[in-house]
Amino acid sequence: MKVSLRKCLWAQVACLSLWPILLFAQSSDLAQNLADCKNGRETCDRSKLSQSELADVALADRGRNVSNCRNGFNSCDHSKLTGPEAIAWAVADHQRNVSDCKDGIGSCDRSKLTHSEVREVAVAEDQRNISDCKEGVGSCDQSKLTRSQVAEVAVARRQLNVSDCKNGAGLCDHSKLTRSETSEVTAAEYRRNALNCRNGWDDCDHSKLNQLEAREVAVAEHQRNFSDCRDGRETCDYSELTPTEAGALAIAEHKRNYTACLSGYGYCDRSRLTPFEAGAIPPERHTIPR
Repeated sequence: MKVSLRKCLWAQVACLSLWPILLFAQSSDLAQNLADCKNGRETCDRSKLSQSELADVALADRGRNVSNCRNGFNSCDHSKLTGPEAIAWAVADHQRNVSDCKDGIGSCDRSKLTHSEVREVAVAEDQRNISDCKEGVGSCDQSKLTRSQVAEVAVARRQLNVSDCKNGAGLCDHSKLTRSETSEVTAAEYRRNALNCRNGWDDCDHSKLNQLEAREVAVAEHQRNFSDCRDGRETCDYSELTPTEAGALAIAEHKRNYTACLSGYGYCDRSRLTPFEAGAIPPERHTIPR
């Protein structure tokens, strides 16, 4: 009888100790459900909400619907808008449509434009077409240009072509260059090639370098290779190093290897240590696993 009573008491104590955990878990689930309801998620269970929480969720629903309507989302329910909200939506929707029409976006509805807005949109379309024609991009319609605009576009396109040729752009058309422009482009191409060679970039043509440039490029390439070798990069060509440079790198590598062996950190090759250096390594460092 005493054993049964003792077991019963222990069971009650265990239940009481687990009660805060169960209560916390339930509270966490309710908080998550409230968050799901406020955010309009499918996992929302409104039957678990209190009256005040239902009111908060209703307020969040209305705010979300207003936002959806103002942004033109399909999830907007106009029937749930109040009078002032419907007016504000109508104003925002009209302004958005005017902006879409001016920007040439497909969602533009011209039937909703006023007469003055139609004129503004026409001006915006004209300016956009001129810009497209000048830059050679977009849907340029030459037939919509006036004579003066055709002349402006021709000047802009010629300047753009010169710029493309000077910068090595793929759209360059050398046949459209004047003699002076050809000279400018040739000089720019010459400078660009020398820069590419000095920096080790692509599109370097060594055959186009003069003697001075060739010497400068050779120095730059040699310095770049020495830097690659010093930093242990794959692009290092040890055969291009001078005896002095190779010796300096060997000394630096020997010092690095000794430091690694001494500290027990980094790659250590004990076979390259001098007897004095090997003796300076603590005993436990002699058993560094390979």
